[in-house]
Amino acid sequence: MKRLAPVFMACVVFVVITAVSTASVLAQTAKPEDVGLSTERLKRIHDLIERRVESRDIAGAVTLVARKGKVAHFEAQGLMDIETNKPMTKDAIFRMASMTKPVVGVAVMMMIEEGKVRLSDRVSRFIPEFKDLKVAVPQGQPGAGARGAAPPRFYTVPAEREITIRDLLSHVSGLVSGTISTAEAAKIQRKPGDTLADYIPKLAQVPLEFQPGSRWSYSPGAGFDTLARVVEIASGQKIDQFLKQRIFDPLGMKDTTFNLTAAQQPRAATLYQKQGTTLQKAADQRLATTTYFSGGGGLSSTADDYAKFAQMLVNGGQLNGKQLLSPRSVEMMGSPFASDTLPGRQRGEAWGLSVRVITDAVARDVMLTNGSFGWQGAFGTHFWVDPKEKLVGLLLVQTSNQEMIRDFETAVMQSLLE
Repeated sequence: MKRLAPVFMACVVFVVITAVSTASVLAQTAKPEDVGLSTERLKRIHDLIERRVESRDIAGAVTLVARKGKVAHFEAQGLMDIETNKPMTKDAIFRMASMTKPVVGVAVMMMIEEGKVRLSDRVSRFIPEFKDLKVAVPQGQPGAGARGAAPPRFYTVPAEREITIRDLLSHVSGLVSGTISTAEAAKIQRKPGDTLADYIPKLAQVPLEFQPGSRWSYSPGAGFDTLARVVEIASGQKIDQFLKQRIFDPLGMKDTTFNLTAAQQPRAATLYQKQGTTLQKAADQRLATTTYFSGGGGLSSTADDYAKFAQMLVNGGQLNGKQLLSPRSVEMMGSPFASDTLPGRQRGEAWGLSVRVITDAVARDVMLTNGSFGWQGAFGTHFWVDPKEKLVGLLLVQTSNQEMIRDFETAVMQSLLE
């Protein structure tokens, strides 16, 4: 194996927690064999990350595996920042990007349980501007023109029905979900100081990419930003306050936030982009203070914090005596609302209420258990929960790498002994 420089190699650390600590992730840790995992096989996670660090695919990573409510593997490897040679730490803070969506999904389910929101509710019940949306119909070839630079040509027709909360949660709304709608949304600029209340109603000007419910297409930001605004209206609280009081504080997620404090910023892992055979520091580190709390991708968090959130889902909505959701609501979240037969989906992988759901691992070519659900973030973060195996898998990096995500899933699942 190609060797790293001694200073860089010294930053690659392998740790498997075997002692209970009050500061630990889920308050309890265990020897892997005590929860049906293999110590020897879990070391393959270390080897996987080490290879990726050595090949400069990533600067560093934090990985965590929990089973039956106990942490069996928790490790920091590589560097948090290459320029300063700062080692990765277990309490490093990562931009979670789209792993914000499941958190907002839980907030919506809380509102549903309280009778303030229904899955079938039209979004216009909360945001009247969404009542009479239009749908874009493309003309000619998408992106036609010199070197594909011409803007998409289209005309609009009325939506056959209004979009619903369920549509937004399962990415079948068509709201800023493709070439035309993204180009049109880009014309609506957010101003400094804008909030969800200021901006979200303006999205009603953007034509939907397709008729609601007719296909699946991921809405990177607009869909869940709109859901965050719905939570604000239904609860009477700003989304940052709601998430802190109703989810983060009860679960002990002390480092999960939209805006890092001055004390937290030194723990923020640096964002990198793979350029050829090297890693380049991203120009935008996404650390600026904001008043726009994006439900689609605005949160930062740590492995410690997000593992608590994930374990709550495995436990059927509760952790450490705090019942955030009913088991039935968690089951609904992980159910296939947008099936793999819907145009735009992949075989064996459906979409639930804010999470992707594995419905046929063989068809999807993954080692995960059918019924596993979770999601990932654009900067490389990834998690899933496995209700059947009572398992949490968590990978935190700050460079996107889809191959590594799939390899991490395999490395975790092959460590199961029972």
